[in-house]
Amino acid sequence: MPAAPMTATQTHPDSLVVNAPADMLVLIPAYNESACIANVLRELWEVLPGCAVVVVDDCSADDTAHIAERAGAGVLRLPHHLGLGGGVQAGYKLAFELGYEYVIRIDGDGQHDPRDIMRIYQTLKETGVEMVIGSRFVPGSSGYRTTFLRGIVIQCFRWMLRPILGRPVRDPTSGFVGVNRAALGVFSRVFPLEYPEIEALVVLQRRAFRFREVPCSMRPRAAGESSITLWRSMGFVAHVLLGVFVNILKFDGRTRGGN
Repeated sequence: MPAAPMTATQTHPDSLVVNAPADMLVLIPAYNESACIANVLRELWEVLPGCAVVVVDDCSADDTAHIAERAGAGVLRLPHHLGLGGGVQAGYKLAFELGYEYVIRIDGDGQHDPRDIMRIYQTLKETGVEMVIGSRFVPGSSGYRTTFLRGIVIQCFRWMLRPILGRPVRDPTSGFVGVNRAALGVFSRVFPLEYPEIEALVVLQRRAFRFREVPCSMRPRAAGESSITLWRSMGFVAHVLLGVFVNILKFDGRTRGGN
């Protein structure tokens, strides 16, 4: 059985090991993560023995898929590089078809602490919200300090999403996300392809779905380095603004058309 729910300020005891819930799948989108994926899986199973895991290999040019398979994970190999949104949606489609009630997505670069997975799962199950975000910026989190440029981008998205969602969201770019089956059913059919974290909130909000943020730990990436630059940050914000606007228009068009 899953462990008792964690409180918002509970720390991570090194000995915390629980049996993984049978209705939960951990989804790991991965692209060229051969340097990290084995350690990510090992650490996950140390915390949650027997946890169902699917690594979505986004047509990596390295040995990510082989390493994940040798480690014992299920691997969904994409025939073409689809990008993050396409990879996540492929994983959601598979999870929905397999009948899972809850899916927790973590990154393949080792930045997310698997000891936070049960907090997200328990919040989904006990509150009934459709999405839970593992947030770096709510009370009880690890106090993660982001870079100056990334901090500006995150603040821009907070301002942009506040009037759309009708409530604040502290960590709109977090990739540590859990969804229940209702959201899974939506995302298996409709999911933002380029900038999924932010646009997915708009997709859910337009269906009157709810989300909640819970504290999580965030660690430096185990390998590689960030590609964030000033110009890329500005382009990122502009593209997301356009994507959010398009998602709003799509929803309004379906409403007026009666679909």
